[in-house]
Amino acid sequence: MADTTLNDGWLGDFSRGPAVFTVFRVVAADGGLPLGPAEYRIECNDGAGPREICRFFEDPELPPEWFGAWQNDPWCDWILTQAKKTIRNPER
Repeated sequence: MADTTLNDGWLGDFSRGPAVFTVFRVVAADGGLPLGPAEYRIECNDGAGPREICRFFEDPELPPEWFGAWQNDPWCDWILTQAKKTIRNPER
């Protein structure tokens, strides 16, 4: 399996309150795309610096993986909806 880099595939940002969420498409370290369904990463910066809060796949049958305090957070559905809008209409 290929390694991934944390500075790849920036698609855009959205915000809610003081939190800024950034969406990335995960790509292989060699710049290639994975052979399976597209994988995405969401980072959040709420003033404490950016950190990864979720990973999910383009395949709707694969559930998103939330990290830390974001597991079962009431904002999760809203964040995923906004991330998918960003994927459909990237800023880059």
